[in-house]
Amino acid sequence: MTSQIEFALDTFGDITEGPDGKLKPADQVIRDVVEQAVLADQTGIDYIGLGEHHRDDFAISAPEPILGAIAARTSRIRFGTAVTVLSSDDPIRLFQRFSTLNALSNGRAEIILGRGSFTESFPLFGHDLRNYEVLFNEKLDLLTNALRNPRVTWDGQHRPPLKDQDIHPPLAQPLKVWIGVGGTPESVMRAVSHDLPMILAIIGGAPDRFLPYAEYYRNAFAELGKAPQPLAVHSPGHVADSDEAAAEELWPHYKALHDRIGAERGWPPTTRANFVNEIKHGSLYVGAPETVARKIARTVKLLGLQRFEMKYSSGPLPHDRLMRSVELYGTRVAPMVRDMLAG
Repeated sequence: MTSQIEFALDTFGDITEGPDGKLKPADQVIRDVVEQAVLADQTGIDYIGLGEHHRDDFAISAPEPILGAIAARTSRIRFGTAVTVLSSDDPIRLFQRFSTLNALSNGRAEIILGRGSFTESFPLFGHDLRNYEVLFNEKLDLLTNALRNPRVTWDGQHRPPLKDQDIHPPLAQPLKVWIGVGGTPESVMRAVSHDLPMILAIIGGAPDRFLPYAEYYRNAFAELGKAPQPLAVHSPGHVADSDEAAAEELWPHYKALHDRIGAERGWPPTTRANFVNEIKHGSLYVGAPETVARKIARTVKLLGLQRFEMKYSSGPLPHDRLMRSVELYGTRVAPMVRDMLAG
């Protein structure tokens, strides 16, 4: 199962520091993200995902135009979202945008769906947060209907029904769609009931605590008499030439990101001791290539993964550090992990 492991990266387009120490404007960060994706393609990485956010610390609010630029400048890497906030999007327009991207790239587009850990998109697009759960469930049902049927017949509470509706452009090739989950039995069953691959967002703590969800996912498919869909993990990380360099490069930017979000959510400021503990025992994949490879290999084997996806951007960590991390992840970490798993 793990012999076919895929190596993926994702970014939210975190606003980064320039050479002068000042924050770059969002437009330059977006252009930098395209360069990072081009390098990921050149170094053999399998997938790059762009997150959707609507706040001033992340540059990417509309992933699809950026993905179109990436499609035009790459030849083999698959690409998509990480995640699309489906609850505040329109499933039919989402289908159309990605069927277009899939055509443009000869079948390399993917979608990772999620409910989102930030809520800015709800008031921005006129949605009531009280409908958080039902909106996601209804829109997921409509999107999977469109993915699997040439004509869509559907009815729900929050939009007019569709009857025998064809959607343009149709998919010339299959479009892979994942569900990103934070780790609840209900989220796992949502992926299983829609027969979709699942990606676990493990952003803190030991990955071992997610083993029950991985087993539940596979067992639920078995009870339905189906082979399980692929399982992936998304976790943050940073690769540099040594363990010490990786930690020193990341720490101030990791703290800036964590403390800003924490202040909004009532968390205490993070400490260097917490950071070191996450590297040693948690889900922060930071270090030299061999260190990161060993940790990824353990997680892949533990959870039975088909994809490992590392969020390589972290707060204002500069573009040149991100490029080096991407390069080392593709040229050194991925081959090492494959060798470890084969051994």
